[in-house]
Amino acid sequence: MPLHPPHPPDAASRRRFLRAGLLTGFAAGGLFDGILLHQVLQWHHLLSALQRPPFDELRTQLLADGLFHVLMYLIGAWGLVQLARSRGVWNLPDANGCLAAQLAIGFGAWQLVDALLSHWLLGLHRIRTDAGPPLLWDLGWLAVFGLPFLLGGLLARRRLRLHGGGSSRGGSLAAWTALLLPLAMLAAALPPPVNADGTRTVAVVLRDARDAVAMLEAAPAREARVVWNDDSGTVWLLEVGAASRPWQWYRHGALLVGGATGAGCAGWLRSASS
Repeated sequence: MPLHPPHPPDAASRRRFLRAGLLTGFAAGGLFDGILLHQVLQWHHLLSALQRPPFDELRTQLLADGLFHVLMYLIGAWGLVQLARSRGVWNLPDANGCLAAQLAIGFGAWQLVDALLSHWLLGLHRIRTDAGPPLLWDLGWLAVFGLPFLLGGLLARRRLRLHGGGSSRGGSLAAWTALLLPLAMLAAALPPPVNADGTRTVAVVLRDARDAVAMLEAAPAREARVVWNDDSGTVWLLEVGAASRPWQWYRHGALLVGGATGAGCAGWLRSASS
């Protein structure tokens, strides 16, 4: 009985595959921005440039950052679903190249959208809130992380096609994307790292200042040391044992729990206090 070659994926599957690359690249760009600029370098919050109530409170700034990360998780998850639903495309000729180009376009597109919308049109934040001139920092970031990815992806995409039937040894990039993006999302939600003295520094954002009493009287707080709290009494830095479970604070009035780097970007704190 003759063997028939497998039918090539239909146009809808190919479009879904390309859409998956854009979505996962866009989400990766947002997570890269949030983790590096919000948490590690602490150059800005999502709403750093808004200094009027209620945005002049650290609690509001941190919650906005948390909601931003949730949005990036949802976009990334949507992209991964699209990628899984287009598995028949993974091994087509040029599949790896097309996906790489789409990922680069999505990553660069996030940087461009962020600059146009958040930096210049809405004025939510700038790359550096405590250094000037701000426009140079915005343009420098675009020149390094935005335009090269966006233009390089577009140029590569022009000469690649998800064509014909048959298969290649491709598919590896799609598989790695499906593996690494969830791992990156999971890594962002891990407990804060252990300090040199064997403790963890946890940032706890409360629903209301009145919840601070219950939090500090709870069993986990009896072994914790208060490092700092803001004037509103809704943001606390606690030093806890390495074996503690930071997520337990959600049972004691916490809206958001993170590492010490989540306690506020240095630039925003300086501008808010001036």
